[in-house]
Formats: sequence, C-alpha cells, structure tokens
Amino acid sequence: MYPRISDFFNDVFGTDINLPIQSYGFFLAMAFLVGALILRHELARKEKEGVIKSTIKKTLIGKPPSVVELILTFFISTLVGYKIIGIVVYYDLMVADPQGFMFSSQGSFIGGLLIASGITYYQYYIKNKQKLQKPEWKEIETPAKDQVWTIVFIAVIFGIIGAKIFHQLENLDEFVRDPVGSFFNFSGLTFYGGLITAAIAIVLYAEKHNIPWQQIADSIAPPLILAYGIGRIGCQVSGDGDWGIVNNIPQPEWLSFLPEWVWAYTYPHNILNQGIPIEGCAGPHCFELANPVYPTPIYETTLSLLIFTVLWSIRKKLRVPGTLFAIYLMFNGAERFFIEKIRVNNVFDFLGMRVTQAEIISTILFIIGLILLILLNVRYKKKMTE
Repeated sequence: MYPRISDFFNDVFGTDINLPIQSYGFFLAMAFLVGALILRHELARKEKEGVIKSTIKKTLIGKPPSVVELILTFFISTLVGYKIIGIVVYYDLMVADPQGFMFSSQGSFIGGLLIASGITYYQYYIKNKQKLQKPEWKEIETPAKDQVWTIVFIAVIFGIIGAKIFHQLENLDEFVRDPVGSFFNFSGLTFYGGLITAAIAIVLYAEKHNIPWQQIADSIAPPLILAYGIGRIGCQVSGDGDWGIVNNIPQPEWLSFLPEWVWAYTYPHNILNQGIPIEGCAGPHCFELANPVYPTPIYETTLSLLIFTVLWSIRKKLRVPGTLFAIYLMFNGAERFFIEKIRVNNVFDFLGMRVTQAEIISTILFIIGLILLILLNVRYKKKMTE
C-alpha cells in the first residue's frame, strides 16, 4: 500500500522524497476532475441539441469596489495565506500529518498578511479600472457547460458534509467520544450520504439556473459512476479500511490468470496501521492484516467501469429524459448491495434482519430507480398520445 503518493515513487524509483499528498485524496481529486470534464462534455452536447438553455442573469457592472468586499477579501486571503505559507515554513509537520496540520493553529501570520495585501490590492485595482461613471445593469449569458465548476464545488462541499453526517449516524459511539475530531477526520466518509446530499443540492442549483432536473441528472449519471470507481482506486492504494471480510478460500482455478492479491490481500503498509507488525519494516505504516481479505475496492472499480461503459453507450439512445439516471440508480444499488455481502461494515438490526446502512440505502435507491424509470416512461407515452 502507498498511503502517500511519494511512497509510490520512492518504492518504484528508489527515491527518498516526502510529499504531503495522501493517495486517497489524490484519487478523490482525480475523480472530481474526470467527472467534471465528462459532465462539461455532456452539458455542451445537450445545449447544442437544444434541450438545455443558457442562464441569463442581470449583473451590475462598473460599480466601484466596496469597503465590505475589500475587507472580506482581505480576511479570507489572510486565512488562506496563513496556511499556504505555513506549509512552507512547517513543511516537516505538514508531511507528517497533513490533515492534522490543516486543522491546527500552525501557520505564518506574516505570510498571510503579505498574501492578503497583494490579493486585496489586485482586486481593488481591477475593480477600479473597470469602474464606470454610472454603473449599469447588463444581461450576461452563461452556457450550462461553463457552470460545471460551480456544480463540482457544490458537489464537493455538500458531498463531504453528507458523507460525514451519514458516517456519524453509522458510528455514533465514535462521534460521542470525540465529536470534533471525528467530524473533521476525512478517513470516515460514507458514499451514499455524499451522493444523496450532493444530488439534492445540485438539482436545486440546476433548476434555479434553467437546467431541468431530468437533464442534469442524466448528464451526471455516467461521470458519477466513473468518479466513484476512480475514488475506489484511492481506497485500494491507501488501504483505508474499505476492504472485504476475511478470505482464506484458495483462489479458484478459473481465476488463476489473475494475481493472487485480486482474490485475497493483506493490505501491507495500510494507512490505518491495522493488523500485525511487518517484520523488518521501519516507518509510520508498518502493519498488515493478519488474515487476507477480499479486496473489494478492486471489484467496485471494475464494476463501475462496466456500468459507465453501459451508461455511456446508451445515453444518446434513450428518448425519455431522466431514464438514464433511473438506470444508474438501479445499477448502483445492485452493485453496492451485492458488494456489501463480502465487505466489512457496521451491521444493524432492521425489521428482524442483520443489515448494513449501505444495504438499506442501496435497496431503496434500486426501488426508486425502478419506479422512476416506469413513471417517466408512462408519462412520456401519455404525453405522446395527447
């Protein structure tokens, strides 16, 4: 396992560099980036086909910079600069514990003031340069594809908040012991919590900006499942605990063409330091699991790629808006439900059954997807016959 990106390069190239980039965080960022690029492509295609229109907003231009704007810019820039320059000044601390450093009080106050002064002056200069003798309202047209990064920002913020909330609901004992530390610990994120809250926020934003929910939902379905698969690569590479149950069954003969770690793996050097010490290892991550487990992140990445391929191949053939997203919900629900059978997770008593939170939510999502698919098609056929 490679908890940090630099661990991979050091192992492959024999180097000795230290970069404060966690592997999971890297692949999570890549997931959002790839997802954003595909979403932009889809929104541009739909806008070209005329099913999505640009957003037209009235904006007051030529207004001089206000004192409130400059104070707010200076304040935010100070906080950002405080941490950015702090990374340089306290680099060793940052490398040792990036997450702890970012939420600590360590930083550079002087560096923060310098950066804030520069950014605030630049904003004042630009605003003053664009100032008109009499500010005027102007209609500005923004294509849907140019709103992708706003949508991604909303997805990141609400996704993380939702993922943390659902994780805390699943691990109440952990939250009660350390509410602040538990909530700001990025190792505990529940995918479905992020999916639900981010989806609601994105739909509300899209409807407000002239993008029908069916169109944004269909546009986001393929990149969403692909991004999920990329994120699971980060889980596998870092060894963040999203692995399966113990698997001591010999690898089947029909899978002999695959390496053994695809069937059962002990996750050496995992980022959680779970398991038993690795003999002869020295460093911060010198543990591996006592018994091999199913490497479920590999399975989820593989299934995500297959689902993405299917969704991508049929996206232009479906005539009813919203049905692609309905199919995505069904695929996603089925994939996660069956993976849960071999995955380590907290189990609850629900209606006399022993189930996980993900099994409950995945079942609900599958049913919602099926009902949505039926309703949308029935409504479309009814509309066509009127």
